[in-house]
Amino acid sequence: MDDLLAERRAGVLLHITSLPNENGQGDLGKEAYNFVNFLRDTGIKVWQTLPLGVPHSDGSPYQCLSAHAGNPQFINLDLLQEQGWLTEDIFCTQCENGSCYRKTCLLAKALENFNSLATVKDKKEFSDFCHDKAEWLDDYALFISLRHEFESRCWNQWPKHFKERDAKALKEATRRLSNEIQVIKFEQFIFHQQWMALKVYANENDVLLFGDIPIFVSYDSVDVWVNRKVFKLDKSGEMSVVAGVPPDYFSETGQRWGNPHYNWDFLKKSKFKWWKQRLKSQLDMFDILRIDHFRGFEAAWEIPADEETAINGKWVKAPGKLLLQTLEKEFGRIPLIAEDLGEITPEVDKLRTEFKLPGMKILHFAFGDSAENPYLPHNYEPNTVVYTGTHDNDTTLGWFNSLSDDEKHRVYEYLGGSHIAMPQLLIGVALASVANLAIVPMQDILNLGSDDRMNVPGTVEGNWQWQFEWHQLTDPVAIKLSNVIKLFGR
Repeated sequence: MDDLLAERRAGVLLHITSLPNENGQGDLGKEAYNFVNFLRDTGIKVWQTLPLGVPHSDGSPYQCLSAHAGNPQFINLDLLQEQGWLTEDIFCTQCENGSCYRKTCLLAKALENFNSLATVKDKKEFSDFCHDKAEWLDDYALFISLRHEFESRCWNQWPKHFKERDAKALKEATRRLSNEIQVIKFEQFIFHQQWMALKVYANENDVLLFGDIPIFVSYDSVDVWVNRKVFKLDKSGEMSVVAGVPPDYFSETGQRWGNPHYNWDFLKKSKFKWWKQRLKSQLDMFDILRIDHFRGFEAAWEIPADEETAINGKWVKAPGKLLLQTLEKEFGRIPLIAEDLGEITPEVDKLRTEFKLPGMKILHFAFGDSAENPYLPHNYEPNTVVYTGTHDNDTTLGWFNSLSDDEKHRVYEYLGGSHIAMPQLLIGVALASVANLAIVPMQDILNLGSDDRMNVPGTVEGNWQWQFEWHQLTDPVAIKLSNVIKLFGR
């Protein structure tokens, strides 16, 4: 495939949940298409989202129930009405009032209409989808059905014959839960159909879709339930070590993510089949991908499971070179970006550069005391992705306002004065840099402060909920952004 990362482009970071929507969460309906139109009209060529998976109750897209399945809450019901599979007079009197519960019920009703009204072509597309995705879809649909039956408890708390995947018990459950299983497969079919239609529209308008792959998966996921040998678990399926990162810029006690670590010995013996499957499903959906915590391909921070913080861990080596060689052999040149933030060693840099993967530079991290700071623009190389900030950072305006007067002076001294206000000044620096790809969070484009940040690492309350509104995107803001994109040849 073409090297999509070799051209100068500008991009925006905005998750699907952050699209305008009167129901409290963005979806794949008309506002997603309107957002593509905004990107096209402004000259922005890349739309980066966060992972699209099915989150747990905390809403984090980095802790999902499946490495493959899409979040059915992103499905737009108006599009189903246009297809004739959902009618306006359908409602549910038994659901709870939340839109998530209501949507789940309405999708089940849409399947009833689909079964009776869909064309032969439509039904064949559904059948083909179930066949093509069976490698993960069958297990996922059964897993979610059982999870509903056991009141959302983690799989390690299920009855033993289900926890241990007794073949007879699973066969009986598949028969007993066949209706719910079919609904879950239908949800994935509709999600995939709507996402791929959006992708076609974006690509037709010269916009690339940029996805994010968390390096680790959630313990409470179908991936771990089905593939216990892939992960470092004891004979009873429990974790003795969990993933995270040591103390850093974001947290004095580190971050204890709690994800299971990979059993790399087994993965090597299986020729990385699990990773091949995972990458294939994401390459089908996105033009560009980012590996979150790329550092874990060289070595990962292992924390004893009984530790409450990430302080007392250790680095354990991983066969990243062999894995990347295997994936390149399977897929060819992969448009892959390495999230190489945090404690990065020469070995991690060597692994990234050997496979010519762009690294990330965050301008919020640039303005220390040293001219050798790798995040300062004069130290960039073209094969780089520069961000003003990420979903884990404060907004640029919030970040700048939190600096001391001396720190603000140092920023302005480097950037050549304060005649341009923040965050426009930092956006211009990102776009002017030699980095091939420059990504700006939507909050920075809209000149928003700390109250509108997406996530505060190490916390679980109040994250992942930010949405923008179209009235915030005024014509002068869009025109100014378009002009600076053209000015710097993106």
